[in-house]
Amino acid sequence: MPRPEGRPAARVAAGILLTRILGLVRERIFAQYFGDSMAADAYRAALRIPNVIRNLLGEGTLSASFIPVYAAMIERGEVDGARRLSGAIASLLVLVTAAAALLGLALAPAITDFAAPGFSGATRDLTVTLVKIMFPMSGIMIMSAWCLGVLNTHRRFFLSYAAPTLWNIAQITTLLVLGGVFLQINLVVALAWGALIGSLLQIGVQLPSTLRATGGVRWILDLNTPGVRKVIGAWIPVVFGAGVMQISSIIDTQLGSLLGPGAVATLGYAQLVAVLPISLFGISIAASALPELSREAARTADVAVRDRLANSTNRVAFFILPSAFALVAFGPRIIAALFQTGAFGSTQTAIVSGVLAAYGIGLPAQAMVKLLASGHYALGDTRTPVKIAALSVVISATLAALLMQVYGVAGIAFGASLAAYVNVSLNYTTLRRRTGGIAGSGELRGMAIATLSAILSVGVASLVDRLLPPEQIWLGAIVILGLFGTVYLVIAAMLGHPDARRLMEQLRRRARA
Repeated sequence: MPRPEGRPAARVAAGILLTRILGLVRERIFAQYFGDSMAADAYRAALRIPNVIRNLLGEGTLSASFIPVYAAMIERGEVDGARRLSGAIASLLVLVTAAAALLGLALAPAITDFAAPGFSGATRDLTVTLVKIMFPMSGIMIMSAWCLGVLNTHRRFFLSYAAPTLWNIAQITTLLVLGGVFLQINLVVALAWGALIGSLLQIGVQLPSTLRATGGVRWILDLNTPGVRKVIGAWIPVVFGAGVMQISSIIDTQLGSLLGPGAVATLGYAQLVAVLPISLFGISIAASALPELSREAARTADVAVRDRLANSTNRVAFFILPSAFALVAFGPRIIAALFQTGAFGSTQTAIVSGVLAAYGIGLPAQAMVKLLASGHYALGDTRTPVKIAALSVVISATLAALLMQVYGVAGIAFGASLAAYVNVSLNYTTLRRRTGGIAGSGELRGMAIATLSAILSVGVASLVDRLLPPEQIWLGAIVILGLFGTVYLVIAAMLGHPDARRLMEQLRRRARA
């Protein structure tokens, strides 16, 4: 009998929500001091560059290769072997990431020129400085991903996803304490140091629980440790896949840097908002499902994996479809409420909300990709998602280069959204061949209900939106989004969506309590 995934997913979502809320606070303060200035462009580019290493070797790739092997060993009762495996992987991570961080420090100017070829003069010099400060952060974050892999396998989901709040708090504190004292250039350098300190706090808060879960760590640099070669063998294709996706991210930055001042910052603001529902509803469900999928793959046939994927797909669609409609329809309200202050004015709000709408179009596909990739990983197939991702990146880059000629920065986002649908379609097709199908009539009916409910909710909220004065930024956003969500939930429940009815029942119980 499949283990219920609602509560683990809720814990992941709660941790992510806490982190994202503080991230939005951080970005609002950032917008107040930097807007879409040269310093904002430099910081966005510099932060993305060390993130390449973190994303290559960290959270997503390590979870995909480490959790299935580690969880299977625990499922078979090989507790000591699992402990040795976790220690060996941690040892390898320390070695690899230290070397990568040192290499990044030495090659910061060349990396900056590659990632942001449109930067020159003071913008380039500032970006190089910021890269040097923040590059060691990538190695620290990778060790944080190891903690996440261990804790998730032991069904301790909240801490690892809430730990990045400390990274946000460190930056918020830096901006609040020094924002009124330093000029932009000095302030953005101080912010980079704050981010580095925050990464140390992030891993520090996870280590005690991680060490208790593993019973301590045996630092072993031995490839013959049982399970290590299997993890590495699965890890390499996933790293290549992450590398492909990072290439896509770098290409977006490259294209943005060619569009002139403010373009890279604009992409950053829009991506921050677009990734929130993906993290809350796509990543949370996929992350909580992966350990259970891996356990089921280790002890049962593919049919159990299929059933869990079908259930998770329905749940992702229920939450992500209305999110996509809300970003497209009410982007200006959202962006104004989050960022319109200080150096970030109404002009920036209009530009960023247009980019956000372009990302919103691809939101359902981007969220589903995370879940379907987890299905491949649980079945021991880490190569198929890589091949699909590589094709998707080529399509995304080609479309972005063409569409930006017409739509500017929004064209880059629109290209990524269209490519995401190619990615999710191919992942679904290959999984269906392996498991015999994922979305049955029940799942298709659930998606249809979610789509119809979202359309009707947009119509109701749009009518009210016209009656609200545009200068009431916060009040307007709260009223419109609150109304939209309420109407969506009620309609979906009336039409019989199981997740909507379950959520309504939970709300009734809490109201009675």
